[in-house]
Amino acid sequence: MKMNEALAAVRNTVRFKRYSLKTERSYLGWCARYFAYCQRHPAGNSEEKISGFLTELAERRNVAAATQRQALNAIVFFYKQCLGQDLGEFADFARAKRGRKLPVVMSRREVFALLDHLTGQMRLMVSLLYGCGLRLSECLRLRVKDIDFDRGAVCVRHGKGGKDRFVMLPASLVDGLLAQVDEVRRLHNKEMAAGIADVELPFAIARKYPHAHLELAWQWVFPARKRSACPRTGSLRRHHLHDSAVQKEVKRAARLAGISKQVGPHTLRHSFATHLLEDGQDIRTVQELLGHKDVTTTMIYTHVLGKCTTVRSPLDMAI
Repeated sequence: MKMNEALAAVRNTVRFKRYSLKTERSYLGWCARYFAYCQRHPAGNSEEKISGFLTELAERRNVAAATQRQALNAIVFFYKQCLGQDLGEFADFARAKRGRKLPVVMSRREVFALLDHLTGQMRLMVSLLYGCGLRLSECLRLRVKDIDFDRGAVCVRHGKGGKDRFVMLPASLVDGLLAQVDEVRRLHNKEMAAGIADVELPFAIARKYPHAHLELAWQWVFPARKRSACPRTGSLRRHHLHDSAVQKEVKRAARLAGISKQVGPHTLRHSFATHLLEDGQDIRTVQELLGHKDVTTTMIYTHVLGKCTTVRSPLDMAI
């Protein structure tokens, strides 16, 4: 097995296990770096070689702990899933320092100031990020069938960890989403008439329901402006909006709003959780809405709250 064959094995195994495209690209990138570091066929490498690579990441490249862990996961995946080699437990490598980094949270005033500098579809998407606590990828992958207007709920399909969950649908966004669905319907009908209607379907849905790609229910709520080739199959179809478009607009809006914090789409999710806890919501409820596996992950937002909003400074007491 040559290097390119090893990378092809990683790609095929990732797709067989139905990992996301982002995970596929990440694993391929880390495996390519590891193979280049080894300078020979990776199957013959020992744990010493793996430890050396991970140590170099921490000591010479000064990567974050999460980045080093991602590299480790990719290498373990290659050996275990592609070569059938169990590496066992090994920890003889320098660990990247893991400090407790609190998430950036905007105040309610800052959130609405940011929204005031967005319009149309982009404002609707960013409002969903904040109003539902969605990850950007979860918002982009929403399909028409996932929005239940009658129940006032949004179904998040195949979120982080492959889990589904329901979140509330903000009443203030119903009219905007209805208008967006109507726009998607018009676009879909136009492409149906032209005989070019197509959409990516998850897993084996395309085989089980051969005509599902023609149904409105499976269309993206936020489709891209142009059709493009699928990075995996090469098929020409209309994908959902690219994440970079939302990231750029959020940063632009934050700058125009005069927000000095480092703001991105995920900041809206952090703000959602923090504001719910400020309003007295139970942390278990917030955990379910965010889709966290463990409540300890959700508890980071209690550290954001801290005591700074309830304890009076001695300087103010002296005035």
